[in-house]
Amino acid sequence: MSTVISVRINKEIKEELEKHGIDISQEIKRFLEELYIKVKAKEYVNKWIEELKNVKPSEEGFSIKSIREDREGH
Repeated sequence: MSTVISVRINKEIKEELEKHGIDISQEIKRFLEELYIKVKAKEYVNKWIEELKNVKPSEEGFSIKSIREDREGH
């Protein structure tokens, strides 16, 4: 599903961009899609940060102990 938006810009800007073969509509669409991706990424990162605040850190030496157990188990 899509929707239509309109933007007003200076006529001189529009004419100059079109003169150089720039598809204004496509450029605006691409910019908004990239902005959407950045906004969603920031939203997910903030959500993960909040969830990780409740995670207790591992006990000291856990990774060393875990690696040794894995090596000895093989």
